[in-house]
Amino acid sequence: MVAKQIRREISEMLITDKVLQYAILPEAALGADRYLSSLTTISDVEVSADLQVVKVYVSVFGDERGKEVALAGLKSKAKYVRGELGKRMKLRLTPEVRFIEDESIERGSRVIAILDKLKDENKNKTTKYQDDDSQESANGSNDDVEWEDDDLDDEGIIYVK
Repeated sequence: MVAKQIRREISEMLITDKVLQYAILPEAALGADRYLSSLTTISDVEVSADLQVVKVYVSVFGDERGKEVALAGLKSKAKYVRGELGKRMKLRLTPEVRFIEDESIERGSRVIAILDKLKDENKNKTTKYQDDDSQESANGSNDDVEWEDDDLDDEGIIYVK
C-alpha cells in the first residue's frame, strides 16, 4: 500500500516537478525536448519492513550518456525527493530514498529482438528449402518412392488381428 503510493508520487514528480526534470535531463532547462536523450520510468518500489528505506527501481531508456546523466541526477536529488514525499504523504517518518537502476526491461527487449531475428532467419531458411523442393519437382527429380508398386517380401512381418 505504501509502496504503491510512493511509486505514484515519484512518478507524478517525474512528470510535473521541474527540479527533478532538470536533474534527469539537463537539456530540458535549455528548452530542449524532455525526451531527447532518455526516458525515465519507475519500474518498482520496495519499502523496508520498518519503513525506514525505500528502494526505487528506475528504468532509463536512451543512450548510455543519457542513462548516466539521468541516474546521477536522480541520486543527487534523493534528499529533495524525500522532502517532497514528506510534504505529499502523511507518514509518521519519511523514509530514505535510494534510486537503483533496473535493467530488466531493457534485457527483456534485447531477448525479444534476438528471438525476432531468429524467427526471421528460420522463416527465410524454410522459404529457401521450399523453393529448392519445388525446383526439384519441376526438374523431374522426385526422390519419393511409390510404396504401392514395390514388391516387398512379407518375410519377417507379423500381422496382428
